[in-house]
This record gives sequence, C-alpha cells and structure tokens, in this order.
Amino acid sequence: MNRTYNFNPGPAALPLEVLEQGRDSFVEYAGQGMSLMEMSHRSKPVERMIAETEELLLELIGLQGAGYRVLFMSGGASAQFALLAMNFLAAAKTGRYVLSGSFSEKAYEEALTVGAAEAIASGKTTGWARLPGIDEGLARFSVADTAYVHLTTNNTIEGSQFKEIPDTGGIPLIGDMTSDILSRQIEWRRFAMFYAGAQKNLGPAGVTAVVIREDLLAASAEAKIPAIFRYATYASNNSLYNTPPVHGIYMMKLMLEWTARQGGVAAMEARSAEKAALLYDAIDASGGFYAGIVERPYRSAMNATWRLPDETLEKAFVQEAQDAGFAGLAGHRSVGGIRASIYNGVPVEACSALAGFMNDFRKRRG
Repeated sequence: MNRTYNFNPGPAALPLEVLEQGRDSFVEYAGQGMSLMEMSHRSKPVERMIAETEELLLELIGLQGAGYRVLFMSGGASAQFALLAMNFLAAAKTGRYVLSGSFSEKAYEEALTVGAAEAIASGKTTGWARLPGIDEGLARFSVADTAYVHLTTNNTIEGSQFKEIPDTGGIPLIGDMTSDILSRQIEWRRFAMFYAGAQKNLGPAGVTAVVIREDLLAASAEAKIPAIFRYATYASNNSLYNTPPVHGIYMMKLMLEWTARQGGVAAMEARSAEKAALLYDAIDASGGFYAGIVERPYRSAMNATWRLPDETLEKAFVQEAQDAGFAGLAGHRSVGGIRASIYNGVPVEACSALAGFMNDFRKRRG
C-alpha cells in the first residue's frame, strides 16, 4: 500500500506497525473467541488491559508510584474544559487561566459558565504570535483563593509551545497536553493534573487520558455534581463506572508500547526536534517566501505553521501538496495559512519529503 504523508492535526498519523497490530487482533482478542469490542467491559481481559494501559502511561512519564492515577474518559479535551471547573471551582475559589491560543480561550470560557475564572496572562494582543509571560501574572493573585492554574502546553492551531513549565508555588497546576504529551521530557510532577485527547500522540479519537494526583481526587469526591462527572468516580471504578471506549484504550496501549520500543519519551523528543528543524529550516531559508506565524522562541515542535505571500499561493500549495501525497496541510479555518502537524506517529522521512516539496514549490512559484 502506498501510504500518504499524513500531517493532519487530529485525528492524526499513527505508526503503521500499531495499525497492523490493531488490525490483527480486531476479530479475535487474546484467544477469547471474540473481538475486544464485543466483550463485556467487566470481563477480566478488559479489566487487565485497562490496568496495563494505565501502568504503561505512568511508567513512560516517570510517575509510577508517585501518587497519580490515570483515568480514561470520553468527550475529548473539550469535555475536560468543563469537568475540571465543575470538580474544582468551589464557591470561594477562582480558576486562573493562561491564555495562549484558541483552545486555552475555550477552556477559560467554559470555566466562566461554572464559577469564578480569571485570565492571568494573554497573548491575544499579538495575534497569538508569542506566548504570554506567566511569572508576573502568578505574582498578582492570592494563593488562598485560587483553585488552580490552567496552562495549555502546546497550541495546536497557532503553533506555539511553552518550553518551560511554571512553578505555581503549591497551587494545583492543570495542563491541557492534548497536542504534545509524550513528545518531550518535562517536569511532570509540577502538575496536579493534566489531560490529553488521544487523537494526536496517544492513539485514535474517542478516548481522553487524565493523569491526576490523589489529593485532587479527594477534592473531586466532594464536588456537588453528578457522579458521572466526578474524577473520583472514575478513579474508584478504575475507569469502568460506565462502558468506556474499550477499543480506543486498547489502541492507546499499543501506541504506548510502540513509544517504549522507540526509546521512550527521550527518543520522541530527539525525533521531534529533528522533524521540526527540517520544516523550520525550509521556512527560514526561503527568503521570506514562507513566513512563520509564531515568533521563533515560541515555535512548537508539534505544529509548524506558516504563511505564503497571498491566499492564492496558499491554496495552490495545499492542492499541489495533496496531489503529491501530502495530506492535512491547510491551516485551521480560524487562522488560515499552512500547518504541518508532526506528532510522534509522523516519521522523519515525511518531514524530509515535505521540506523538499516546500523548496521545490518556492523555486517554481517564488
């Protein structure tokens, strides 16, 4: 099969090896005489698979035995925007948000429908071209009345990424890591909770991983909300309170095993840097034909974004790229331009081929 170079932002590229493993066990799982999708989620094979997936994720990020749980939930990061506020915004507390792009804004707006929320820093006045400074914002507010600080670590639409994780001084830090989880080594323990929709670095769409510290689980248990919305409910039932997206979790397990075989997060980080450099070098060497949307210090290693001299050329670029076997390069509809999402499942060869296409297109159209 001639596979397309897949730069879609999510659902995104998965390694062929993982897809083939999923295919080979699709009809029958673990000698059970039926597909995993047909089994009771209360059965021992499913319970064991979910427990192993939790252990694998904690092991990859070095949090095994550190007082964290992994919950497998539905609704993507968008559901987490509401759920985290519902669980942790008590009457006398305020959620503090760092606004660095469209999805962080959505998280903030969702919190406002639940309780008190405040933006402590924003990069919107720069058109999201740079990330806001956080330290000054953190120094402005009272620790006593702060429920949590929320940070989107990588901005999928705009193409920016926080390189350093702030120290919030004991205030729970909650991270949306949907588009860069497992792509780099960070100070995971600075987070009281982080979450990620699977469809970028963890597997297929349909399941969300929530990594949460046990003290926050205790706070969640006290929330006056329906049981199905409490993190504590998922933890006490090992993500089996209701029927979970079983096959999506299984595919995540395969993806985590693949990540471990590649050398773990450290290897993913080195590979991400190599892939990003190929594209950014093509942009920076173009003499202005390609213009990065985000200022250089803030560029994402997961989502490279750029513009061409005009929209007509951008449309031609996307069409010619599609014809040449490159998929998913149109920028988000809210911002336009070009975007190449280079998650863990995207091979280095795909970025090398795209950089070659960029250079060729510039020579022909510049």
